[in-house]
Parts: sequence; C-alpha cells; structure tokens
Amino acid sequence: MIGNDGNYNTASPDRYLLLKDFAHQNKQHPTEAESLLWKYIRAKQLTFKFNRQHIIGGYIADFVCIEKKLVIEVDGGYHAEYEQIEKDELRTERLNEMGFTVIRFSNEEVLGNISAVINIIKSNLSE
Repeated sequence: MIGNDGNYNTASPDRYLLLKDFAHQNKQHPTEAESLLWKYIRAKQLTFKFNRQHIIGGYIADFVCIEKKLVIEVDGGYHAEYEQIEKDELRTERLNEMGFTVIRFSNEEVLGNISAVINIIKSNLSE
C-alpha cells in the first residue's frame, strides 16, 4: 500500500514473514469480539471494503478500510495495562503519521453494544 509519503507501507522484509504468519494465526483464532464485528463488516453494513489482520508498517491492524484509511482495533483486557497503553499510543501515532485514523473498541463494547460500535464506525467512514 502506498502511504502519504509515496512509500510502500509494509513491514521491513526481515519482519514481514513473521508478521504475515502471526496475522494468519490471528485470522484462524479471532477473539469472540473480533468474530462478531467481522460478521457485521462482512454483511456489508459498512458499505466499504475491509480487510482483517492486515499488515501496515510493522503492525497488524485488526480491521482496515484501505479506501478510507481507517483502522479499527478491538482491545482485550491487557490493553488497560499501563505498558500496553503506552505501546498502543505509539502505534496509533505511527499509523496516524502514515495517514490512518485509528479507532479502538474494547471487547466489552463490541459484545455489549454492537449497534453503537457500528454507528461509530459509520460516522468515521463518512468523514
């Protein structure tokens, strides 16, 4: 994928195969929340095409709409730990630098109120 800077936004060759394998494993074993959200995304409720477990730079996005440069992350409980919060903030900054908007939902938000989650995503897609 070509980024804002004209460069291809993927992992360095030495990391790409590792990330590709990890992304494949994540696709095969999604969380319950990721499965539910993917079900709604696949049902074309969002109009735009999304990829799941997609490599961008040195990261694997849970879901991404390339056309709208929107990344959706579904976070489990460990994302509330201080060290992970810092990593997530850095990741978001880096993806923003590549021109992506990142929105995050907790597993509980997705499982507890999928309608609100879909509405937030639709709102971001219309910007």
